[in-house]
Amino acid sequence: MAVRHGRPLPRPVLRPHPYFDQPTPLLFAHRGGSREVVENSRAALEHTAALGLTYFETDVHATADGVVVLHHDESLDRMTDTTGPISALTWAEVARVRDASGHAPVRLEDALADYPTLRLNIDAKSDDVVAPLLAIARRHVARVCVASFVDARLARVRIEAPELATSMGQREVAALLALSGLPRRVGVATGARLAAVRSAHCLQVPVRHRGVVVVTGRMLGFAHELGLQVHVWTVDEPSEMRRLLDLGVDGLVTDVPTLAKDVLGGHDPR
Repeated sequence: MAVRHGRPLPRPVLRPHPYFDQPTPLLFAHRGGSREVVENSRAALEHTAALGLTYFETDVHATADGVVVLHHDESLDRMTDTTGPISALTWAEVARVRDASGHAPVRLEDALADYPTLRLNIDAKSDDVVAPLLAIARRHVARVCVASFVDARLARVRIEAPELATSMGQREVAALLALSGLPRRVGVATGARLAAVRSAHCLQVPVRHRGVVVVTGRMLGFAHELGLQVHVWTVDEPSEMRRLLDLGVDGLVTDVPTLAKDVLGGHDPR
């Protein structure tokens, strides 16, 4: 938390949404904690729930028959005993696949049903997955935030399901970063007129991108004035976690949620 004249400043009031009704800073298990368990797997869901965490960051693709599956890559090659793109297989075929934990890939529908304490931050990995994803997510508004690097994909989500929480796309974030460098009043006034700012709820960004520092105190203050939370990925070192928490970020996305939970539990916001 920022400090002025020796006293901590109160956290800003950010845009309300039931998905974000937990006290900040939030802790997101990245793919369920991919340095601690097989990523995006049923074991990862079990791991996150067992830690008592609320937020599970994941990715989704659609099968040939439109079933939404938790999986990062377009293909099954890296994480399972099968090769080829998920989109070329039906769910019945994908259900016979096994990952390194011995389980089949998880349907989004099952993840939400079987782990009711978890809220999912979902990266929509293709245009084809958007429609079936929204059909499910609209039944779980308080438990789903949709993310994507692709601005057009997020714009479609906001038009078709405006009740859902969304993060901001790559170009949207770049525009905000540019505006944050302007004089404060000008930047905030201009940013407040952007469609993405009026409808999104958070930025999910790396600490640095191509050598440029993204997460600064100025950027955080700017985002907060616009009512946006700032979540930072992927943060796995305790010293970096503490530095970012002291800076005032609203959430950490980490591959080591067990470690991050300990760091967050011992963090003094003053």
